[in-house]
Amino acid sequence: MATRIGLISDTHGLVRPQALEWLRGSDLIVHAGDIVQPSILEQLAGIAPLTAVRGNNDRGPWAARLAETALLQVGAVGIWVLHDLADLRRHPAPPGTRVIVCGHSHKPRVEERDGLLTVNPGSAGPRRFKLPVSVGELHIEGTEVQARTIELSP
Repeated sequence: MATRIGLISDTHGLVRPQALEWLRGSDLIVHAGDIVQPSILEQLAGIAPLTAVRGNNDRGPWAARLAETALLQVGAVGIWVLHDLADLRRHPAPPGTRVIVCGHSHKPRVEERDGLLTVNPGSAGPRRFKLPVSVGELHIEGTEVQARTIELSP
């Protein structure tokens, strides 16, 4: 049986109804940082179990409780979550990691290199420049992982 992990990042205080609808049906949700408003975490946790990391715009006591990174194990698949992919130099992915989920750039991306899948769901918050408003998902079955991002209509 496949596990669906909803991916969201860079909400910057705005969680769009389209994003919430997309995430419904997820077995787990991952927020890759720049949440800005703690109420967003409550909304997401009301849909599915939530893992969230702190982004560079997450400040205050509520944000201090969030880790900079998170390691999830979904069956045989290790998932390393951090906000900014450039921080891999400070926080390298642990051995056995199969997927890296990140945010920060607001640019949706799915890339596989040397057996490591990197997924950035883009930004589901306020539109930045001409970048799309987007979310993503992982489907995991055994050791197989499929990833995609989708653009939300604003």
